[in-house]
Amino acid sequence: MLELQNICFSAGGHEDILKDVSFTIPDDRFVVITGPNGGGKSTVARIIAGLQQPTSGKILYNGEDITNKSITERAKLGISFAFQQPVRFKGITVRDLLELASGKKMDQNEDPCKYLVEVGLCAANYIDREVNDSLSGGEIKRIEIAIALARGAQLSIFDEPEAGIDLWSFRNLIGIFEHLQEELHGSILIISHQERILNIADDIIVLANGQVRKAGPREEVLPTLMYEESRAFCPKDKNN
Repeated sequence: MLELQNICFSAGGHEDILKDVSFTIPDDRFVVITGPNGGGKSTVARIIAGLQQPTSGKILYNGEDITNKSITERAKLGISFAFQQPVRFKGITVRDLLELASGKKMDQNEDPCKYLVEVGLCAANYIDREVNDSLSGGEIKRIEIAIALARGAQLSIFDEPEAGIDLWSFRNLIGIFEHLQEELHGSILIISHQERILNIADDIIVLANGQVRKAGPREEVLPTLMYEESRAFCPKDKNN
C-alpha cells in the first residue's frame, strides 16, 4: 500500500536527518516505527503525511507517486495524521470534527456519539464540548482516535500517541488501537518507543541516525531490540 524509496531529508544546512530510508507498509497491518530520540521517526511520519517534503527519494501509495502531493491531496487519497500534541480548536466542538472527518452531516441515521462510545468516552459529556484546553491529554487522544474511526482512512498515522497522557489512559489506549484496526481494516502506523505498543504491532521498523536498522515482523525484531536495550543498560563484564 505505502512504499518509501530511498528517502533523504535535510534542513537548514545540517547533516541529513534521513539517509536513504526505504520500507513498505502493506495493507491491513499494524506497524510501529521505533528507535532512539533524534533518529528521524517523527520526520518520517511528517513526510508520509505531506507536512514535509523529502530532499530526494520517492513515496508510492497504492502504486501512485505521491511524493509532491500536499497534505490535503494525501488526505483525500486516504491518509490521516495525528500530531504528537493534538491541535485544539476554540469554538469547534467534538461533533463538528466528527462530521468534518466523516464528510457528512450526522443525524439519527448516523449517530456521531457511537465513535465516542467506541473509544470509551461518555458521548453525552463530550459530543458538544469545545476541543480546547479544558480537555485533558487522555481525552483529546481518545477524541482523535474517534475522529480517525469516523474518517475511515486507509492509512492512519499517529506520532507518539502516548505522549502527555496518564498511565490509566495509556492502558486503555492499547485496547483502543487494537479495536481501531479491527474497525477500519486499514493500516495503522505508530511512532513510539513504548514496549506495550510494540507488543501489539504486526511489524516493527527500527530507525536510528536517520537510517533503517531493522525491519520485519514483531516476532523477529522485538526480541533482538529488547536484548540490545537490556545490554545497553547492563554494566559491562570487566573480564571482557
